[in-house]
Amino acid sequence: MTAIALTPAQRKEHRAGAHHLEPVVMIGADGLTPAVEREVDGALKAHGLIKVRVFSDDRAAREAMLATLADKLGAAPIQHIGKLLVLWRPLPPKEKAEREDRGAGPRVVKLVSFSKSGNHRPTVRKVRVFGNERVTPGGQIKRAKKRQTSVKKKPAL
Repeated sequence: MTAIALTPAQRKEHRAGAHHLEPVVMIGADGLTPAVEREVDGALKAHGLIKVRVFSDDRAAREAMLATLADKLGAAPIQHIGKLLVLWRPLPPKEKAEREDRGAGPRVVKLVSFSKSGNHRPTVRKVRVFGNERVTPGGQIKRAKKRQTSVKKKPAL
């Protein structure tokens, strides 16, 4: 595989996204081993954007590790700052679909009820609503009715 080429604007966007991340893979004294490469590959499949910490004082060795990882795993080298390496690879389509499906679970809905006189603050309540439920205009939670299965009648003889 070869490394992914990014524009400077895309690289800047990914650097900003990686700012709050913690390193998920650590490279120790043994350097870049096949086990480390598998771990980095798994982390890229799971997260897409990762940080790798290298416990080496040799800057040239760290730069070589970044280039090697990017080439072997088909990732884009985003940043090398100090002992941290940042890599990005787009998530596979299956992973994206799974992440979107996870959002189909319960959702939180805010219910706001105002006082009749208007002199008091409105009360706000947060309620979890599942996929088969809805919130009525009155603020009640109603479950969807089960579908009726049609039973075919036998023709009269």
